[in-house]
Amino acid sequence: MTEPLLLALDQGTSSSRAALFNGAGETIAVAQVPLSVHYPADGWVEQDAEEIWLTQLEAMRRLEASISPAQRAAVAACGVTNQRETTILWRRGDSAALGPALVWQDRRTHRICGEWRGLSVATTWMERTGLVLDPYFSASKIRWLLDQDADACAAQQQGELCFGTVDSWLLWQLSGGRRHATDFSNASRTLLLDLDGLDWLPLALEQVGIGRDSLPELLPCRASFATITAGLPFAGTPITALMGDQQAATFGQFCLKPGQAKCTYGTGAFLVVNSGREPLRAPGGLLSTVGWVEPDGQVTYCLEGSVFNAGTVVQWLRDGLGLIRSAEEMDGLAASVASAGDVMLVPAFTGWGCPHWDPSARGLLIGLNRDSGAAHIARAALDGVALSISTLVELAETALGVPLDHLAVDGGAAASDLLLQAQADSSGLEVKRPAQLESTALGVALMAGLEAGVIHDLSAAQDRRGAGISRFVPQLDPPARQCWRRRWDDAVQRSLHWHSDDSV
Repeated sequence: MTEPLLLALDQGTSSSRAALFNGAGETIAVAQVPLSVHYPADGWVEQDAEEIWLTQLEAMRRLEASISPAQRAAVAACGVTNQRETTILWRRGDSAALGPALVWQDRRTHRICGEWRGLSVATTWMERTGLVLDPYFSASKIRWLLDQDADACAAQQQGELCFGTVDSWLLWQLSGGRRHATDFSNASRTLLLDLDGLDWLPLALEQVGIGRDSLPELLPCRASFATITAGLPFAGTPITALMGDQQAATFGQFCLKPGQAKCTYGTGAFLVVNSGREPLRAPGGLLSTVGWVEPDGQVTYCLEGSVFNAGTVVQWLRDGLGLIRSAEEMDGLAASVASAGDVMLVPAFTGWGCPHWDPSARGLLIGLNRDSGAAHIARAALDGVALSISTLVELAETALGVPLDHLAVDGGAAASDLLLQAQADSSGLEVKRPAQLESTALGVALMAGLEAGVIHDLSAAQDRRGAGISRFVPQLDPPARQCWRRRWDDAVQRSLHWHSDDSV
């Protein structure tokens, strides 16, 4: 008899994936379909909502076709994890998307956020949600779509408008339009959720101009969300978990105690630190967010810092500059020099996230001389991602009042030894990379398995995760680290406020 299996749908910015795991967290099969991203103007980043769904559907089809009938019959539950903050509006009656999906990286709404920051309720709004009034989050994207799309306005007037982040959009499609819901981890990234009360915040809804009837139902991360509808791959499978991708990766890295931290290097880079049972409002630009909520209402909160560009830096070196032909060539090119020398690359291509929250910042390449070459730029690109995260590590340690013990890492770019050594050197922390870099899909699969009763405790998966870890320890002495960080801070300051209001 085949052991119970868990299906994870992992919808990311650059691809949609479907994966099967067993109860010990071992990967059984994976299918992946690329997803296009569109940049119609400077600072604008959007996707086609229908393509998001169709690529996820195709990944499910490929996965189902790749497994045996016995394995298909053993699929006991499904978890969904997703790129967060990305905003979709659709019409309830025919499930038609209204306008583009505005991606989390999109900065077109910076004027709206500037207006909100001038409101008398701005401070209360930020304190209640644990976030900042920035284009990163869903609220201003909703406002922009309602202002720009007459069909969206008409749908709202007719009581037909649905708003959702990608998890809600996928759940709607997977359930055949029967369930409009989200989980608290995704809801906490919208600028609409009261972090303490775990309910939609009326003052936020009023400023955004959206009615509560357009918002998804709020549920714990583990719940009975829906059943995959007839006619779709894996039809009949119960969907028992929803989680934003960074929260899922934090759970998949078993950062289950306060002070445990992970960094995921994907399209962006995201530091998440478990901060315990109460939300911690941290100074300095870090965000307070819901990690996950159990069925009994028990909440795990996290501190988070987001760097908007990480994997996109490698893509730019490949597609924009032509310095490499594939991402796999990155380490080889960068390793051909001992260091980047004086070259620094600040990866603010779509503005700065944490801690500066500056949508007008732009990327910066500085320190070039006649001896600088492609290898120095490649090395500086890896250093820039690591240094960005090390700034957030320092802020998190200040907020917690204690140093972090180590940093767990995952995501595609974590395959780079040079990146992780730079991370250790710039942060002063030991960096631990698991043998299996996939944490996001694993995390939501484990959550789904717990709710479905397939998994009773996480010990087997945690033991397996602990095997084969690679460790990177700091090789720079503290004075050299401090000098490097000061130079980096100087470079970052030069990247800020580059675009005027008229050009963003």
